[in-house]
Amino acid sequence: MTAPGTAPDSDIPAGDNGTQRSSRRVRHWLAGAGVTALAAVLGITLAVRGGATPACAAPPTGNAVHKGKASFYDAGRSGGNCSFPGPPADRLYVALGASQYSGSAACGSYLEVTGPKGTVRVMVMDQCGGCGPSKIDLSTEAFTKIADRSQGIASVTYRAVVNPPLDGGLTFRMKGGASKYWFAVQVGNHGNPLRSVEAKGPGGGFSKAARQSDNHWTIEGGIGPGPYNIRVTDVYGRQATATGIRMVTKQVQRSTAALASASPTPSNPPSAPPSPTIAPAPTPTESAAPTGTVEALAGAVAPLDRPRC
Repeated sequence: MTAPGTAPDSDIPAGDNGTQRSSRRVRHWLAGAGVTALAAVLGITLAVRGGATPACAAPPTGNAVHKGKASFYDAGRSGGNCSFPGPPADRLYVALGASQYSGSAACGSYLEVTGPKGTVRVMVMDQCGGCGPSKIDLSTEAFTKIADRSQGIASVTYRAVVNPPLDGGLTFRMKGGASKYWFAVQVGNHGNPLRSVEAKGPGGGFSKAARQSDNHWTIEGGIGPGPYNIRVTDVYGRQATATGIRMVTKQVQRSTAALASASPTPSNPPSAPPSPTIAPAPTPTESAAPTGTVEALAGAVAPLDRPRC
C-alpha cells in the first residue's frame, strides 16, 4: 500500500499535461544510466584487480628487443602461475607483467636477459602482479648472473629466444579432474610460445582446445578415454604431433615430438650467449614415453597472428 501523500510506482497522470509522469520517466532513465555507468566502472576495476589479461597482450616473440627493469624473487618449489610441477632444474626463470604474460600464452617460452654483468637465458614460469609492461621479475639465481644482488633492481634489455635448444621432446600432463568427459592437458618443453593445441581420441577427428589462464588446454565434453594424438602449433607455425598420450592425471608423459631444435636464435645474437637451459629432471610419477611425429616446420621468425597494438 502506498503511504499517504506518496505517488505510487505506476505512472498515474497528475494532470492534463502529464508533467509528473514525464519527470518520473526522466528520473528512471537517469537512474538506469547511472547504474549502467557504475557497473562499467566496477567491471573495469574488478578486471584490473583480478589480473585480467589486457585487451592488447602478447608474449615477447621474434627479434624485438625490450628495455626495462628487472628485480628478483624466489618461487621456492612452486611452478608459478604456469602451474608447472616445479621450477626448472637450473632455477633460471622469470615472471612477466600481465600484458606480456598474456593469460599464460608466454608460459614455457624463453627470454635472453642482458644486464650490467652479462646475459642469462630464463624460462617464463610466472606472472608478476606488480610488473608493468617494461618490468620483469627474475629468479634470484638468474638475477645474480646479470647484476649484483645488492642493486635490487637493474636496467636490462631482453628478447625472445626463438627455437631454443631443449633437452628432449614435448611433455604432456593431464590436469587433476580430467577424464574422458573433460579433456585438460598442460604442454611442456615446447620452447616457443604456443598458438594452438588440438587433440583427438581413437576414431575421431582433431578438436581444438581452449587455452586457460592456468596454462592448461581444455576441451569441454571431453574426447573419450584415450589414448590421444595431440597436435601442437607454436606462434611461428611450427607444428608437431605426439601420439599415445594417456588419460593419466598429474603425471608427466614425455614424447619424441619436438617443436624446437638446436638452431641458434636468429639475427644479432649476444656476444657471449649463455649455455642452453637444462630441462627439469623427470618426476617420480613420470610415465613411459609416447611416440611422436613432427608434421611441419615453418621456420619463420615473425610470429603468426600477433595482435596489432
